[in-house]
Amino acid sequence: MTFSIIARCPTTGRLGLGITTFSIGAGGRCEGILAGVGVCKTQAYVNRGNDTLAIELLSQGFTPAWVMKALEDNDPEHAYRQIAIIDRDGNGVAHTGSGTRPWSGHKIGAGYIAFGNVLAGPQVVEAIAAGFMAKPGDPLEFRLLAALEGGRNSGGQVGAQGHLTERSAAIRVDAVPDHPDIDVRVDLHDDAVVELRRILEEFKRYEVFYRDRGRDPRNAVTQDQFVASLARAAD
Repeated sequence: MTFSIIARCPTTGRLGLGITTFSIGAGGRCEGILAGVGVCKTQAYVNRGNDTLAIELLSQGFTPAWVMKALEDNDPEHAYRQIAIIDRDGNGVAHTGSGTRPWSGHKIGAGYIAFGNVLAGPQVVEAIAAGFMAKPGDPLEFRLLAALEGGRNSGGQVGAQGHLTERSAAIRVDAVPDHPDIDVRVDLHDDAVVELRRILEEFKRYEVFYRDRGRDPRNAVTQDQFVASLARAAD
C-alpha cells in the first residue's frame, strides 16, 4: 500500500526518492540512496537489506540488471518484493513480484521509475510519471513531490475497505556522498502529501542559510536574525 518514485536529474546528476504510504514512518526506511552511486527502493513486503546490498553492488560497478538478479538470488521471498533500482547514469530496472497485493505495477521512463502496490489501478503509476515529467526544469525535489501528488490525485491506495489515505511521506535527494541534500518527511499525518509540500517549501526558504553557516561560520548570521529577514521580505 505504497507508491514511490526514484529518479536521477539529467542536468545536475542528483539522485532522489519520493515515497508515500498508508503505513507510518516511511521516511525512516529509505536507506538505499547514495550520491554518485544510485538508488534502490524495496517496498510491499519489505526486505530492508535489499537496499543497502544494492547500493554496495552498484558502488562496485555492477549494472542495475545484475544487481536485481543478485537480490533475487539472495532472497527466497523475492516474489513478495517490489523493487526499483537506478544507477548513477539513470539506467533503471524494476521488479513487481507476483506475491504483491493488487493493483501493483511499475513504469520505467527516462531516468525515473514510478511504482506502487495496493493501488486504485495502473492510472496511479501513469499519473506519478506524468507529475514527474510535467516540469522537467524544476529542482528534482519538486518534481518528486509533483509525482506523489499526481499519484494521490489519481486514486492513490485502495485496500479492502476502500481508499487508504497517505499517512506518511518523504523526499530525499542526494547531491554529495556524505549527507542528503534534501531529507524531509512526514511520519504520521491525516494528509501526509499536503503536509510534505508545506515542510519542503518551508525548508527551501532555509536551505541556503543552513548550508552557508557551516561553510562560513565566522560571517554567519544567527538563526533569529535570518528568521527576521524572512519576515521582512514577506512584508
